[in-house]
Amino acid sequence: MQGPAFVKIDGVSLVYQMAKEETLAVQDLSLDIEEGEFVAVVGPSGCGKSTLMKLVTGLLDTTAGMITIGGRPVQGPVQGVGMAFQNSTLLPWRSTLENVMLPLEIVEPHKRRLRREKKAYIDRAMALLETVGLSEFADKFPWQLSGGMQQRANLCRAIIHEPRLLMLDEPFGALDAFTREELWGVMQALWMKKRFTAILITHDLREAVYLADKVFVMSKRPGKVILSRHVDIPRPRTLDTTFEPHFGAIVHELRDHIHDVRSS
Repeated sequence: MQGPAFVKIDGVSLVYQMAKEETLAVQDLSLDIEEGEFVAVVGPSGCGKSTLMKLVTGLLDTTAGMITIGGRPVQGPVQGVGMAFQNSTLLPWRSTLENVMLPLEIVEPHKRRLRREKKAYIDRAMALLETVGLSEFADKFPWQLSGGMQQRANLCRAIIHEPRLLMLDEPFGALDAFTREELWGVMQALWMKKRFTAILITHDLREAVYLADKVFVMSKRPGKVILSRHVDIPRPRTLDTTFEPHFGAIVHELRDHIHDVRSS
């Protein structure tokens, strides 16, 4: 028998208050995510995908409903969540290795252990950089890396402190198509090795189907989940997988739902 969901969003609504106007961003939003599951959230522009990310991490308070992570209600910024965004946000004055290790200086219990266990932490960071093919660039600065390399380093920084939850907000959206597809494989390899719970916000339906165990489709504003689609494609997936008929069928099914939502 399956236990309670690791991330549970139960009947959540959010009203943005701007001056004298109110905007209902999401309404009666509900979804469950199991621990170790990789899910993607897709939908039309303005449907509340990024709002969902801010709600789960506690950066926004719900107007109604409840969110729990690991059984605990979210009542403010959630500590220790890994986050990666469209832009790499690497600090320009720090090397690749120093950027990757940044969360260890901030997040407990690593913060208090870092000084006395520094070699072990450096080894951990270097092993991650090796996994994504960046070990030879550990001493380089962000401006010496390509956009794809910067995003690889960004992903390493997001999971160096071994978060139970990783939030990914369009992490590959600013990259060219070839680099983006290459990083799908990098992201999949990191997840298969670490098995953290991941929530990916994306506009790219192929990306969602390649990476996710389950894809949630949201309605137009006010956003709520209108479809939960299990991705029954074995891992590891490759770029060849994206040309298989079943992969294409799932992508088209998701696209049809989003088209219907936008037209309604």
